[in-house]
Amino acid sequence: MKPQKHPQDDALAQLRPGQSPELLKELHILTRDGRLNQDSRRKLKQVEHLVQFIEKILGELTPAGGPALTLADHGAGKSYLGFILYDLWFKPRGSGVIYGIETRPELVARGAELAARLGFERMRFLNESAADAARDAALPDRIDIVTALHACDTATDDAIAFGLAKRAQAMVLAPCCQAEVAACLRRHKALQLARTPLAELWRHPLHTREMGSQLTNVLRCLYLQSQGYGVTVTELVGWEHSLKNELIIARWTGHRQHSAAERLRALLCDFGLQELLPLRFPALASAGPTPA
Repeated sequence: MKPQKHPQDDALAQLRPGQSPELLKELHILTRDGRLNQDSRRKLKQVEHLVQFIEKILGELTPAGGPALTLADHGAGKSYLGFILYDLWFKPRGSGVIYGIETRPELVARGAELAARLGFERMRFLNESAADAARDAALPDRIDIVTALHACDTATDDAIAFGLAKRAQAMVLAPCCQAEVAACLRRHKALQLARTPLAELWRHPLHTREMGSQLTNVLRCLYLQSQGYGVTVTELVGWEHSLKNELIIARWTGHRQHSAAERLRALLCDFGLQELLPLRFPALASAGPTPA
């Protein structure tokens, strides 16, 4: 008869080499006796899948003997992503800084206290929005990587604006609750398309929400391309783990795609969303017509 495995053995087997079980207990991903429940298993899978994408980028951006990398995590929440990245990447290398940016002061205080207790001395926590962080003198003029995991509604746009202002080499974004465009669609009913079959795409409230979500992320990708980034869109994790599953990875190429700017403006016009141009895509609003 085979010896029965303890649930703790299964949980520890899922950890990466060198990964701290004590950190995961502090984050309440592991229970105090080292077990994983269903909710924490799902959270760990999401965060670690995202960590794998970011580790690859960190490796590509780390030249031998080059400067230490900086990463800003917007809408950090309980800083699952920041702590696990620090534990697996930044701590072993002895260099680099992670900034956790969050608007809820109690989570900022908790993150700072935990980092101090664990000796994660190159983690910083700021109690402010992404928009305010772009102007904060406590942050360096340049940030290498910008992340935003499930940043709600326009917080993803603020993270993109922050990344542009900080000349980020890469942005890794998992958008959530994209309500702004859906509200505009309901308000204006996309007047230019109202008499065409395309209006069926947002006739029902559920479809309006989903159409708004899809259109929001398409516009974000075009904006990033227009500002000099190559963009990849993929799944964050399997759909069984999260319905908000889209992952946008943008890497600086320096090639500003004028055609992307033109398409973005055309989409805003066709769907009656012109009011969003100065709000969400200011670099294009101030640039005037895009040259061919």
